[in-house]
This record gives sequence, C-alpha cells and structure tokens, in this order.
Amino acid sequence: MSILFAATSVMLGAFGAHALKEIIDEKHLITFETGVRYQFYHALGLMLASMLYKEYSNKFTLWACRFFVIGVCLFSGSLYALALLNGSFPFIGAITPFGGLSFIIGWLLLLKSISK
Repeated sequence: MSILFAATSVMLGAFGAHALKEIIDEKHLITFETGVRYQFYHALGLMLASMLYKEYSNKFTLWACRFFVIGVCLFSGSLYALALLNGSFPFIGAITPFGGLSFIIGWLLLLKSISK
C-alpha cells in the first residue's frame, strides 16, 4: 500500500504541475499540492511502520498503518476533491480535519508501538 501511495502521489504531483494548473486557479492548485505532499509523507510513514513491524510486532504498529491509510483517504482525498471541484462543494472541507486527526493518531500509535 505504501508504495502505491508513493507512486500515485508522484503521478498526481506531475498532473498538478503540468495539466491541472491550466484548469484550476492558484488557490485550488495549492490545496491539491498539499494533498499530494501529505500523501507522500504518509507513504513514507507507512514504509517506516512496515519496517518497524519486524522489530515491534504489535497491534499498535498495525493500527498506526491503518490510521495512516485512513488519513490519506480522508485528508488528501478531501483536498483533491476540493481542488478538482474548484471549491463548488465546500462542505467536503469538513472531512479534512478527520484525516489530519488520523495522521496524528497514526504517529502517536507508532510511537507507542516502539515504547517499552
């Protein structure tokens, strides 16, 4: 999953840098780029968690991974939707904080997973 998130973030970043900037305004392009950036960060976080799982095989590591996936879907997904829809449905922005909270929970669970 982490490799797919990383690969799609690169593809989406290229799409945003080349094709999308001709379609949407600067404000929405920045929103899109934020989604791409956080997706890539958390793809790396998933890779880290996967590597740590070899040493710290516990439920906290697994849940950290799950929360990173949920966070990418909610946080980045909602930002992509906001940008691509040119803000036509601003209520979608209410989803974004839940994705951010999922990221935070994921990182805290990862910390818990390696704490003795």
